[in-house]
Amino acid sequence: MKIRIINKSNHPLPAYETDHSAGMDLRASMDQPVVLKPLERAIVPTGLFIELPVGYEAQIRPRSGLAAKKGITVLNSPGTIDADYRGEIKVILVNLSNENFTIENGERIAQMIVSKHDRVEWTESEVLLETGRGTGGFGSTGIK
Repeated sequence: MKIRIINKSNHPLPAYETDHSAGMDLRASMDQPVVLKPLERAIVPTGLFIELPVGYEAQIRPRSGLAAKKGITVLNSPGTIDADYRGEIKVILVNLSNENFTIENGERIAQMIVSKHDRVEWTESEVLLETGRGTGGFGSTGIK
């Protein structure tokens, strides 16, 4: 699939890092570093603007290495970019660690997955079909 993109950053376009990667890394595009103190959040620009086809969304997700090693994650994960949005892609990062974290220009801060989606049409009903699970949720299937 080909998607139009405007790159106003000084960094390469998002790319798959391995042959079987689902997501493409997004890079911070800033004039100067930003320090995220513990429990602080920041909206980090990428310099990227995209034109998604109707029926597709881009999901913004954390990078597992940043989350595991530094406690940095995407606050509204996954963030959704709709097909009709034409503004700059920005990432809401939060520092869940006990240490300051410096976001540098060009740093890979999140990953983006482009995904097809359907639109639903609701059919109101008084009854739903039965399943084996029924109304069980929040741990009802056990932990082992």
